[in-house]
Amino acid sequence: MILVFIEHKNCVLNKTSLEAITAAQAIGKDLGLKVWAVIPCNKECSLAQEIAQYDLEKVIVAKNEKLGTYTPDAYADAWEQVIKAQDPQYVVMSHTYQVRDFAPKVAARLGREVVGDCIRYKADGGKLVLTRRIFLGKLDADVAVGGDAPYFVTFQSGAFRGDAAAKGTAAVETMDVTVGEPRMTPEEPFQEAKASVDLTKSEIIVAVGRGIKSQENIALAQQLADVLGADLAASRPICDSEWLPIDRQIGSSGQTVAPKLYIALGISGAIQHIVGMKNAGTIVAINKDSEAPIFDIADYGIVGDLFEAVPVLIEEIKKAKA
Repeated sequence: MILVFIEHKNCVLNKTSLEAITAAQAIGKDLGLKVWAVIPCNKECSLAQEIAQYDLEKVIVAKNEKLGTYTPDAYADAWEQVIKAQDPQYVVMSHTYQVRDFAPKVAARLGREVVGDCIRYKADGGKLVLTRRIFLGKLDADVAVGGDAPYFVTFQSGAFRGDAAAKGTAAVETMDVTVGEPRMTPEEPFQEAKASVDLTKSEIIVAVGRGIKSQENIALAQQLADVLGADLAASRPICDSEWLPIDRQIGSSGQTVAPKLYIALGISGAIQHIVGMKNAGTIVAINKDSEAPIFDIADYGIVGDLFEAVPVLIEEIKKAKA
């Protein structure tokens, strides 16, 4: 059996958990294992019915009044009890900040390890061989899990598509768990005066690189983003130059995204940028350099001046919408 972690805030789903469901369903099919979802919550979670619409054996609401607001101690207590009660082979999660916070704690309590930030897997002899990117994405490392179950696995955002999760009908069950007194009292989440942009939720992204030449030219990329209903993003040099705020940066030192469409304008495709957007559904690149690495991963490429190509794109999109 596989347990998949469903992350939420006040019963509002973190959609990366749908990617975890897709991953767990694929693993379950390959290894002949049933998939159960687990939702930590402090009440009869309304999210349970939403998750029950996917092809799962069961949805468990791990219930305790101290699980209303996330703390690593409370989540670790809850997960430890669920795992001991259900005895899964695998625990599958998305590689979010929250998971990175509490999952190693749970694994350590059980004398296990976490294979984190995986991008794919293959089944080999009834077990998984998991692939992780190392050295800022320059190399892929295959990791074979060993020892006794359960095996903890987290998958990188975009490694699986949330909209590919198979639908079905699952039973919902509440499991009361015992949670000790957390060693910390959470405060309201920190938020800057200007709200940060969460590009991980974007379906379409238009990103600019050095080829945009000047801050004034970003307005052209914004026009393209506007007609597409897209969010504007950038490679690191643009944010380092303060042409766009840091919350717009994509890459190893920025956000990792997996939109349905990613349009790269004047981005050469350094590995530090590619690791942040390689899992996009469709990648379109516009660059004057025909040898730019971005074309190695692009689904569609335009070798040419973005200042000539982008206005044409904008006009054609407007015509198509008319």
